[in-house]
Amino acid sequence: MNPVDIAIIVSNNGNIGDTHMIIQILGTGCPKCKTLEANAVKAVEEGNIAATIVKVTDLDEIMDMGVMMTPALAIDGDVKSMGKVLNKDQVLSLIKESL
Repeated sequence: MNPVDIAIIVSNNGNIGDTHMIIQILGTGCPKCKTLEANAVKAVEEGNIAATIVKVTDLDEIMDMGVMMTPALAIDGDVKSMGKVLNKDQVLSLIKESL
């Protein structure tokens, strides 16, 4: 991973779940990708989830994960959604399913 391609936001104040979750936002930085990232941040904060949100912009890495449409959201390396801008509640639901 190239550090230029990744931005990390950490929320360590969560109580739900025993492990720290990695949420990846995959996309090139378009407005839809930024909206999905913002919705993921809101979901983590509202759900009081211990998680790191990683923005992945490298196209090779995105394609290596099997993503052909962005924005995409992956939790702990497992792609949960692609080609959609999920709202906060949809992201939170996917997070809770992954606990």
